[in-house]
Amino acid sequence: MTYELHYWPTIQGRGEFVRLALEAAGAPYIDVARSAADSQQGAAALQSRLHDRGLTNPPFAPPFLKDGALVIGQTAAILQHLGPALKLVGRSEQARVWTLQIQLSIADVVSEAHDSHHPIASGLRYEDQMPEALRRASDFCRVRMPKYLGWFETILARNPGGSRHLVGGKLSYADLSLFQLVEGLRYAFPRAAQVALVGTPAVMQLRDRVASQPRVAAYLRSPRRIAFSEQGIFRRYPELDLP
Repeated sequence: MTYELHYWPTIQGRGEFVRLALEAAGAPYIDVARSAADSQQGAAALQSRLHDRGLTNPPFAPPFLKDGALVIGQTAAILQHLGPALKLVGRSEQARVWTLQIQLSIADVVSEAHDSHHPIASGLRYEDQMPEALRRASDFCRVRMPKYLGWFETILARNPGGSRHLVGGKLSYADLSLFQLVEGLRYAFPRAAQVALVGTPAVMQLRDRVASQPRVAAYLRSPRRIAFSEQGIFRRYPELDLP
């Protein structure tokens, strides 16, 4: 079975959390919008599926995943679906629920990071909301980012399976997503993230372990890994980076 991932072709965004899981597991998948248009893929195929009136349960927006007849939207829901098949979640109900809870908390941080540069409306340009962005980013850098990273540090320390992973004793999709979150924060807020991460050594150690996973390392070196940019969720505006 080859999965079909539908996400915007030029940014990492929320689709990157799904890409990392697929890459880490070595799962066959098509990144639909980044595929050649003459193979019935490409951005037009993404738009066609997104607006397909024949879907009983249409996704609201990318990312969404096609797995056979299933079409699944929302990053956390996609990862919850993929977790068992990719062996990126524990077998017990407790492990699965806890992994999903962590993923949803990561999604909260991602949304707050986005809203630091677009606090009024996503449809407005950053330049149209700069005073509000400065105020929002200041709180995010000084209060929210350290609070979230401190929570991840705490649950690593309390994990009965050891502090090498967030859940149990093996790699999960939550570990991969925390890696991506740390990378995004370090890109968008290099000074503030450096200060916050000094106090969370276990988080940084997990980040390094994920980056050294053979399949992840190969992916990060490959052209399949899209670079961060000021078009995605994590955007580097130096004036917003407040340690």
